[in-house]
Amino acid sequence: MEIYKDLSNPASKEFEKLLNTQFTKTSNIEEGKIITGTVNKVTNNFVFLEVPGLKSEPILDINELKSMGMLDKAKVGEKISVLLERLEDKKGEVLVSASKAQKIQGWDKLVEAYEKNEPIMGKITGRVKGGCIVEHLDTGSLMFLPGSQISDKPLKDISHLMNEPQKFALIKLDKVRGNACVSRKEIISSFKKEDKIKIIEKFKVGDVIKGAEVKGYSSFGCFFSVNGELDVLVHLQEISYSRVNHPDEVFTIGEKHDLLVISVDKEKLQVGCSVKQLSPDPFENISNYELNKIYKVKVVKLMDFGAFCELEKGLSSLLHSSELSWTKKNVSAKKMFKVGDEIDCVITEIDKEKRRVAISHRLATKNPFEVFEKKHPIGSEVEGEVASKNEYSIFLRIKNFEIDAFLHCNDLTYLTNGEEELAKYKIGDKLKVKVIEIKITEQKIRVSLRQTQPDPLDWFRDKKVKQAITVKIISTDSKGLVVRPEGCEMDFTIKKSAIAINAADARPTRFTGGERIDCAIQELDLNKRKVILSIKLLEEIERKVALDTYGSESSGKNLPFSSLSDDLKKKNKKE
Repeated sequence: MEIYKDLSNPASKEFEKLLNTQFTKTSNIEEGKIITGTVNKVTNNFVFLEVPGLKSEPILDINELKSMGMLDKAKVGEKISVLLERLEDKKGEVLVSASKAQKIQGWDKLVEAYEKNEPIMGKITGRVKGGCIVEHLDTGSLMFLPGSQISDKPLKDISHLMNEPQKFALIKLDKVRGNACVSRKEIISSFKKEDKIKIIEKFKVGDVIKGAEVKGYSSFGCFFSVNGELDVLVHLQEISYSRVNHPDEVFTIGEKHDLLVISVDKEKLQVGCSVKQLSPDPFENISNYELNKIYKVKVVKLMDFGAFCELEKGLSSLLHSSELSWTKKNVSAKKMFKVGDEIDCVITEIDKEKRRVAISHRLATKNPFEVFEKKHPIGSEVEGEVASKNEYSIFLRIKNFEIDAFLHCNDLTYLTNGEEELAKYKIGDKLKVKVIEIKITEQKIRVSLRQTQPDPLDWFRDKKVKQAITVKIISTDSKGLVVRPEGCEMDFTIKKSAIAINAADARPTRFTGGERIDCAIQELDLNKRKVILSIKLLEEIERKVALDTYGSESSGKNLPFSSLSDDLKKKNKKE
């Protein structure tokens, strides 16, 4: 140590200088900082860097440089910026990362551009949900481009923008998460802003814009394009003096209309216009119109739910599809009329407060149901053709009328089951029927086919209750007997409980069908078309006659009633 006591010695001064230099270099090297290394050796898998002040050479994986597109830097003498992650790991080696250094440097540049409000260069590399991914050309950092910020107008195809270097505006930075959001729309709009200011300065309140074209709708108004250089808004309330729910009720895309400028906002670069103010308020002359009177109206727009018609210029009204026809259901105005047609309509409502006029086309024509009632009153017969049918009825198109009358299956025939009879008819069959009901307010007509035929119940008109008749058994089942009175064409059912007095004899299986038996009329009401027959009732009637006629037990034994003798004994005891 004696050699260093004399600091004036040249060797001591040189050592001091080298020592101070080494301490200065080491003090600038810290973990987490970006440092620059020089490539001094390259192998197939690794790149070795020389960084003054480090005790060993940092090593980079050559695949890392390849993924970053920096393979050209893998040459001796090239400078590479890396992030110093660890001065010494478990193996005593220095850990560095070129990709992390690039990301940090790129973020710093983005922060600087964002703070200075400067655009950056990037390219759209792919599409994701809600937008696109943009790569920063200088650093390779990835940023998000929302779909709404791609352009100042909707674009169905952006293939022409993919991988093309272009300017983007940084609109949002999240320093905590390291996320960036960019906008191409702001760049485009900024170029147009100066031109738009010059265009808006041409307009002033009161100007009339000729031939502006309908460009699009919204729930609050309609947008018009003025000479292809400026879009102006006509608010919903400025479209018409009449009530308008949506602009498509009045306008069609591509139509041209004159507009009145009613506002100019140079700060927001907006021009407000009006259509209705170019014409006088038609409601000032509404007193010239009367309710329930026929007027000529002009069809100006056709919709799925009806048509918009003008009573006069600027005074429009909705002709709803329900007011188009008396007889046609779900009729379409598009099939009945075309724009420009002049049709007759009746004014059904005038509401000055709501500025609404209601009209009806069908009321301007004769009600076919009233005409039908005059020509074919209830009880008359008409001809018709089967127009449609369902599981329980037929709809009959009346001849010379566009009216469908209702024919229930129970009104088809007197003889058989109505549903079975309904199956015999098909579309196009012609029938002659009787009108049995007309409801003009409900627009309903009911007809009957069976009332045009002889009524089988007329056979009972000279009959009375408890009268005995002879019937023929047609068929049997577990419920009873199906019988047909001799001379009548209608079948009736005798219930099982009405076959015999004794429960043991009340069996439908006693009969095979085809037998002729006597029974009594238990109930008869021709107005209600109700007839009930009973064999049991006839037995009871004949038994009573026998008891009244024969007073001795012996005489009773000769009667064809097994229990008659017992009944006579009971009678004698009482006497």
